[in-house]
Amino acid sequence: MNTMTSNEKITKVESRRIGKTAAYWTVTIILAFSIALSGIGQLMRLGGNVDLVTHIGYPLYITYILGTWKLLGILAIVMPGFPRLKEWAYSGIFFLMTGATLSHVFAHDYGVGGFNVILPLFYAALGIASWALRPKSRRL
Repeated sequence: MNTMTSNEKITKVESRRIGKTAAYWTVTIILAFSIALSGIGQLMRLGGNVDLVTHIGYPLYITYILGTWKLLGILAIVMPGFPRLKEWAYSGIFFLMTGATLSHVFAHDYGVGGFNVILPLFYAALGIASWALRPKSRRL
């Protein structure tokens, strides 16, 4: 027999909603920060970004394309409104990250400890988690 009062049920539902919202923003901020840093690094050709793309056979100008799309995608995800654009941005990040993983696998460029495969898969997983946790106001 359920002995919860209606106020206790409302509090439990509200608590679950707040927890989901907190999880969404935590995952989304980690995703946004990570992808934005990656995009800036590619646009500025910092660190190992040049070697990372040329080693697997891509032309160097791809860093400008990827960096720009990453920053625009993250902007679309974090700004309010535009739910359809958010859907496209989430799918773009997923395809970008899984494409990066496959590019490294096909080029046999796994990196130290599989870093070149694990990191983009981690970012893809963050994108999926952010998409799945998003509040109703950010859905189509």
